[in-house]
Amino acid sequence: MKRRAAIALVAAACCAAPFLLSSFRTFQLTQILVYSIALLGLNLLTGFSGQISLGHGAFFGIGAYTAAVLLDHAWLPWWAAIPAAGLLCLAVGFAFGLPALRLEGPYLALATFALAIATPQILKHDALESWTGGVQGILLDKPEPPIGALDADQWLYFVTLVVAVALYAAAWNLVHGRTGRALVAIRDHPIAASAMGINMPMYKATTFGVSAMYTGLAGALAALLTGFVSPDSFTFLVSIDFLVGVVVGGIASIAGNLFGAAFIVILPNVASGISDAAPWAIYGVALIVLMMLMPRGIAGVVRAVAARRSSR
Repeated sequence: MKRRAAIALVAAACCAAPFLLSSFRTFQLTQILVYSIALLGLNLLTGFSGQISLGHGAFFGIGAYTAAVLLDHAWLPWWAAIPAAGLLCLAVGFAFGLPALRLEGPYLALATFALAIATPQILKHDALESWTGGVQGILLDKPEPPIGALDADQWLYFVTLVVAVALYAAAWNLVHGRTGRALVAIRDHPIAASAMGINMPMYKATTFGVSAMYTGLAGALAALLTGFVSPDSFTFLVSIDFLVGVVVGGIASIAGNLFGAAFIVILPNVASGISDAAPWAIYGVALIVLMMLMPRGIAGVVRAVAARRSSR
C-alpha cells in the first residue's frame, strides 16, 4: 500500500513539475530524463553484463545526428525520427559488439574509446558534410505542441517522460527476467554460464545493441531538446560523463541512473556558480568526496537506508 502511494505521489509530482517550474528548470528536468535514458543503456551493458564501454558518447551522437538528418533532409515527423535513430543505433551497436566479443576489460574499453574519438571526426568529414553540416552542424526547430495549453519545453518534457517510463519499464522487465539472470551469470561467472549452455557471444552482442539503442534514443531526444547538433557536442568527454553518471548513481541499478543523470547535469552548473575560474576542480573534488562516502553510488545508500528502516 505504501509503495503504491509513493508511486502515485511521484507520478503526480512529475506531471505537475513543468507547470510549477520556470522554462529553464523544465529544460534541466528534461535534460536529466534524457541523460538518465543514456545512463540506463550504459548500465545495462556495464553494470549487468560486465562490459566496460567508453564509447557511448558516439552512439549518443549517432542517434542525435540520425534524428537531425531525418528531420532536416527527409522531412520525417519527429515521432518517426526518434525510433529510427534507436533502430540504427541498435544495428550499429550489434555490429560493433560482434568483433568486440574477443576483447574484455580494459581492451574493450580502449576499443570503445577509439569509437568515441573517431565519431566526431567522421561527422566533420567532407564526404558527409552535405548531410551533417560539417563543423557548423544542423539547426532544428522544436516540435510544435498539439495542445495549446503547453509550450514547446513543456511538451518535450512530457514526450521525454513517456519515453523514459516506457524504456525504464522495459529495462526492469529485462533485468528481472531470464535474460537478466543470464547477463549477471555472464558477468560474475562466465565459465559457469558457458557450461550451463548460455550463448555468451549472442547475449553480449545483443546487450551491446540494446544498450546502444537506449543511448541513441536519448541522443535523438537531446537533439530535439537543444534544437542543434554539431560534432563538437559529442566528444569523448560525453562518454566519460556517462560513465561517471553510472558510477555515481550506482552500478547495476535501474533507479540509480536518475541520480547519476541529475549529478552530471546539475553539478557543473553549481560548480560554475561557485567559481568561474576552476569549476572542474570543484566538480572533481565533489566526485572524489562522493565516491569516498558512497562507494556503491547513491542508489546503494538509498537501498541501505531502506533496508535499515525495514529491519526496524
